[in-house]
Amino acid sequence: MSIELKLSRSNRIYCPNEPIDGKIITKFPSSISHQGIRITATGTVNLQVRGGSAGVIESLYGVVKPIPIISKTFDIRSSGRISSGTTEIPFSVTLRPRGHDGSEIFYETFHGANISIQYLITADLVRGYLHKSLSATMEFIVESDKANLLQAPDSPEMVSFYITRDTQRHPLLPELSSGEFRVTGKICTQSSLLDPINGEVTVESSTVPINSIDIHLLRIESILVGEKTVTETSVIQTTQIADGDVCRGMTLPIYVILPRLLTCPTIFAGPFSIEFQFSVVISFQSELSKLQPKADPRTPRLWLAMESLPLRLFRTK
Repeated sequence: MSIELKLSRSNRIYCPNEPIDGKIITKFPSSISHQGIRITATGTVNLQVRGGSAGVIESLYGVVKPIPIISKTFDIRSSGRISSGTTEIPFSVTLRPRGHDGSEIFYETFHGANISIQYLITADLVRGYLHKSLSATMEFIVESDKANLLQAPDSPEMVSFYITRDTQRHPLLPELSSGEFRVTGKICTQSSLLDPINGEVTVESSTVPINSIDIHLLRIESILVGEKTVTETSVIQTTQIADGDVCRGMTLPIYVILPRLLTCPTIFAGPFSIEFQFSVVISFQSELSKLQPKADPRTPRLWLAMESLPLRLFRTK
């Protein structure tokens, strides 16, 4: 005896003003009576403050009270009976009907380390006081309404950067401090979620052999706790641009594809914010690096040189 949900779209991606179509599938060995079938759609911003990123007082809060986005219930069927075997019950619900004043703010789905924006749809088959109700829940993904999206720029703005020993704020290996290295490049710091991040990097000179060049995509999650803002930066993904000691003067392309659920449009809300940045990290060949092959890429090391740039993400038509 079970029920399950099946949405019409396999990718489960919907805009707030689009109908969410699907089927409630029931499988019963014998016919049963029910007091009604309903669909509930909920959306929440879940906030969590971990001890590693906060002080003692903030850690006592643990999980901050979730921020509700939407909670709507739709009656699909009134009381009746469902026959034995497999039965499919179609439904269609809309989070924000057309003509609505648009006062509700629908943030896009996002799964972060401390902030999670999640939308769930639940089917309930109510069976009265003497029987346990049956339910099924599924996550669906919300993206911004197409009418509110920006036009994609014809030519994204590229920002130039350079990495030398003088731009580093942490101590370097003696051979790096005494030697010379210069890495230049340019990269797009404003990108549509539908497009990859493009750019290029060139090793103009380096007296120390290079081990690798990597691009780290980072998320910066900030949560307002009391009168203090707790911020934590974590790595989303790492893309290797070069492996080994690259040729000097050769231009290497940067091409980074953004992961869907781990990124969203940059958000600056009152109780929380979600920002992004990327770091170009040059790893030089060193015996010390072999002793710590799995070091945290956010932590400056003696054999690393890096440059971080902010990244603004948005969705376009």
